Amino acid sequence: MDNFDKNIIDILESDGRASNAEIARKIGVSEGTIRRRLKKLIDNKTINVLAISDPRQMGYEFEALVGVQVDPGLVEPVADAITNLQDTKWVSITTGTYDVFAWVILPTAEALGRFLRNSIGEIEGVKKTETFVSLQVVKRELE
Repeated sequence: MDNFDKNIIDILESDGRASNAEIARKIGVSEGTIRRRLKKLIDNKTINVLAISDPRQMGYEFEALVGVQVDPGLVEPVADAITNLQDTKWVSITTGTYDVFAWVILPTAEALGRFLRNSIGEIEGVKKTETFVSLQVVKRELE
């Protein structure tokens, strides 16, 4: 990746709805050049184009960070299993007290409880979880 690609990414990070023509004008190249470079960035998974919704606007009242302690040797399979759960939005293998952290979004406290008991709790290798319920989201961006 070169500075040209970084410029495209910078523009999209500040305005994800910027058109190819607008990006081309800002950088001083043709729209076709932007289209080709952007396709390459997406195809190579250097960037992902996505929309970040406000879960409360979508009817989801509970966001939580779940720390998971895992049996040695099963960290990656457990992380993969958590990744495949519908209500999981983000999963990271970490160091420290917890081997895996997952960010989950659910509509109700009851749904969160069922998710913890019946989804994460049933995964082979999960030893312990600790759930941190979000009281207020102060910033919702990925930059």
